[in-house]
Amino acid sequence: MLPLLRYPTVDELAAHAAALVARHPRDARLRRVGTSRAGTPLWLLSVGHGSRHTLVVAGPHANEPVGGGTVLRLAERALAEPRLCEDADVTWNLLLCLDPDGARRNERWMAGPHTLGNYFRNFFRPGFLEQPEWLPEGADGAVLPETRTLLDVQDELRPFFQCSLHGVDVGGAFVELTHDLPGLARHVERTAARLGVPRELGPYDTLYWPRLGPAVYRIPPPSPGDRVAALTEAAVESTWFHPHRYGTVTAVVEAPMWGVTSVENATPPTDADAVLRSVSRSLRRDTALLQAHLARVRPSVRRGPDAARLLAPVDDYLLVGPDIADSWDPDTYKSDALRPLPPLDTARLTALAISARRVALRTAGLLHQLVTRAGQDPSGALPDLDRLIDEWCADYRDGFGARWIPVARQVEYQSRVVVAAFELAGRHARVDSHSGERGWGSQPAVPMHRE
Repeated sequence: MLPLLRYPTVDELAAHAAALVARHPRDARLRRVGTSRAGTPLWLLSVGHGSRHTLVVAGPHANEPVGGGTVLRLAERALAEPRLCEDADVTWNLLLCLDPDGARRNERWMAGPHTLGNYFRNFFRPGFLEQPEWLPEGADGAVLPETRTLLDVQDELRPFFQCSLHGVDVGGAFVELTHDLPGLARHVERTAARLGVPRELGPYDTLYWPRLGPAVYRIPPPSPGDRVAALTEAAVESTWFHPHRYGTVTAVVEAPMWGVTSVENATPPTDADAVLRSVSRSLRRDTALLQAHLARVRPSVRRGPDAARLLAPVDDYLLVGPDIADSWDPDTYKSDALRPLPPLDTARLTALAISARRVALRTAGLLHQLVTRAGQDPSGALPDLDRLIDEWCADYRDGFGARWIPVARQVEYQSRVVVAAFELAGRHARVDSHSGERGWGSQPAVPMHRE
């Protein structure tokens, strides 16, 4: 079993998968299913010979590397436990990393030390339009090669169960489903308790979504919406829903890196409106401050290395920050007839406060990288950005009690929840999944040097 003291890199994922296939050439296969924008192979590791297919996607968000360890753990389990493969007539298909180019940009912090400051100073996540699971123009309008690869794999396999592996940087664990899987919430509760992982009982992502059970939410079908809705309400099409036509059940499994216990505190707050006003006011203030810093540094960084890739998410965060603040502020959404918030307990208020701080910290971290990579700081912004990052990370650590969860525990939690969802989905699956690949399992892994 792969020791997981840290997250595996993109190259290590491919190497470990190839070694696993070399040990099990009759039951596992590794094939290149696509190529990223930068020319990195997109690898699909398949285990088993079953007529029904699962598809597990790791690394859809560049800054969420837990899925890489999870797919390797799932492959080991599928090879070792007949009930998951042979007895269930199932083939496991594991996409090692959907956004390898973005994942490489996060490898500076992945190796450690695992501190909030190191994470946010080296954080990278592309702009909204460059995230491969998002289909703002629908499947026919998908232009990213990573997205097209995933859509092609979905259409080939027609999986009865699909799982997208995500990570929460600060907060708790939760699951999002396109179909209800009765009993999954109990599995999540038991697994989280055994491994000391807090469950997030009111995530920002699911603010307006139906709750299927504690920390389990139903993803609504795509529908038109505004910028905030696009982030919080699945208002655009996604690869989560693309295989819906095949009867696929999709589960999005979120595992936290830094856990916060108060995200599972369901007690009523003393004054929810006061908390919302404070959080909204802070987000507006932080956004304005960061906009001023961007204006200071943009002239000197816009021609620097990776400037366009780093500026795109900065612009996105600064654009949606005020809209998010307005959507939470009681004085705004009540007077302007905006969509009312659902009932708020302590867990949900904590999640909103964490999310507001996240928007500011990610922006500050990206601005910090822009300046350091440019190799010059004529405006003297770097000390101010360092101070903001240190201050806001201390708020996470001391104000919210954020604590690091070891990588091995993150992976074990996520893999157990995936297996539980897989077993529940299998009870009601439509048997029309298949693979178009001939000679399945009869060939060894493609050697890495040939790629």
